[in-house]
Amino acid sequence: METAAAESGLAEPHLAHVLASVGLNVEYVRAEGTTLHRLDGDGREVPVLDLVGGFGSLILGHNHPEIVAYARDLLAARIPVHAQFSDSPHAGRLAAALNAVLRRELGDDEPYFAIFASTGAEAIEAAIKHAEFDRHLTLAALAGEIADHAGQVRAAVGAGDAIVPDDAFDLAAPIARPDGVTDRRERLERLVAQLDDWNSRQLARAPLFLVAEKAFHGKLVGSVQLTHNEAFRVPFEALAAQARFLPLDRPEAIQEAVDAERGVLFDLTIANGLVTVVERDFPIFCAFVLEPIQGEGGINVVPPEFGKEARRVCDSIGCPLIVDEIQSGMGRTGAFLASTRVGLRGDYYTLAKSLGGGIAKTSVALVRASRYRKEFELVHSSTFAKDAFSSLVALKVLELLEAGGGAAYRVIEERGRRLSAMLGTVREAFPDVVKDVRGMGLMLGVEFHDRPDSTSPIIQDLVRNGFLGYAVAGHVLREHRIRTFPTGSAANTLRLEPSLQLSDEEITRLESALRDVCAVLRDEDGPRLMGAA
Repeated sequence: METAAAESGLAEPHLAHVLASVGLNVEYVRAEGTTLHRLDGDGREVPVLDLVGGFGSLILGHNHPEIVAYARDLLAARIPVHAQFSDSPHAGRLAAALNAVLRRELGDDEPYFAIFASTGAEAIEAAIKHAEFDRHLTLAALAGEIADHAGQVRAAVGAGDAIVPDDAFDLAAPIARPDGVTDRRERLERLVAQLDDWNSRQLARAPLFLVAEKAFHGKLVGSVQLTHNEAFRVPFEALAAQARFLPLDRPEAIQEAVDAERGVLFDLTIANGLVTVVERDFPIFCAFVLEPIQGEGGINVVPPEFGKEARRVCDSIGCPLIVDEIQSGMGRTGAFLASTRVGLRGDYYTLAKSLGGGIAKTSVALVRASRYRKEFELVHSSTFAKDAFSSLVALKVLELLEAGGGAAYRVIEERGRRLSAMLGTVREAFPDVVKDVRGMGLMLGVEFHDRPDSTSPIIQDLVRNGFLGYAVAGHVLREHRIRTFPTGSAANTLRLEPSLQLSDEEITRLESALRDVCAVLRDEDGPRLMGAA
């Protein structure tokens, strides 16, 4: 037993200590539907209502019986899990099924090609990597076109069909005039040399991303730079391309950011026998990455005006819009894509979490055909992606969501309305405790006031260390056997992402728990909040 206890301290021990400090260090031994089971001191199972839902991974619930039975049959049949670089018909079927759903929701027949992965962050990495590959090829083609034009101008000047006027140098602001140089070829070569130097420096600029403030898109080397939380991002900012973060309440900030970073390349043309310098837009922005509902940032719904402006600006500069549906997609809001509910249209969509039905670890980046680069398939791969097992499980998930003309979506929407209405009554009863309730469907957040002026030293300490939401979650778990959790970058906001199996009785249980913890906070009862009274 001592050895087992020592070994358990080798897996992220600091995190285990943090969880223990607020009463969230619980081991769960069994799960089904909306319920997790832990063991009490006598080894008996204690049911816990799970409203975290695998951070949005369990729209159909824990260990859905049809998915479990299907997965068991697949494993019993010894279906190959690792057969990379071979035909993948099941992945093809899954891509086709996803496209069928997208056609219905988007009202668009243009197909989306699928790049499969195993986690949400990996899907984001694949999407931004593809977007940068596309930008790279675009830049290479543009540079080649400019070089060809320079060659054509050289030929025309050499043949005496064109000259380089003084104002050719004036049209390119950073270019110095070759005062005193009269030879037409030398004048051209000086112009070309200076243009080449300028263009080379522009082409060496690192790509940038457009991202919303409070965004969360993962914690891998690339995706963490798209995550607004500085604690996650700043220690690693030297490792990847940088983002420009934009406030959701200021759609005009999108155009302002683009204007501030605009770059140009200089090209040459001939008009009426005169060599002329022209500007070519330089695509400095690799992609705009946007969640229709920010999960880890506090369950913030993107305003339609912001989404509309994001689409307009992206179209104006040829920048792809990547819609991150990893947490909000798969029906969680009552539509397959949350973005369709807020009028947001993407060139890429990323899906994960509930795509695997709580069993398989799978994700996908879907790329609009008109933006897709087939060469990407030869420079990108993933060991744990596109396998038969996860593809077939994901197909089963889609089958269950789409059954009965999308009955599951209607259930999710109705359950979400019922849950949201209850949360609204709690907010009305405790306006000095609950600051806001927001979200859609079964992706809801309850934000608590920060309480920096609390008369309780315990609550003051929790607020100062950003742990108030964790203490609230610990109290609800300890006193009411309900599992909830704060969002990662907005620790005063409890996330509620239950499965569609959530019952009226469970909603009533949650209401009782929230009213209790709100009373504790209202009464400034720090000891009771932490289970010491």
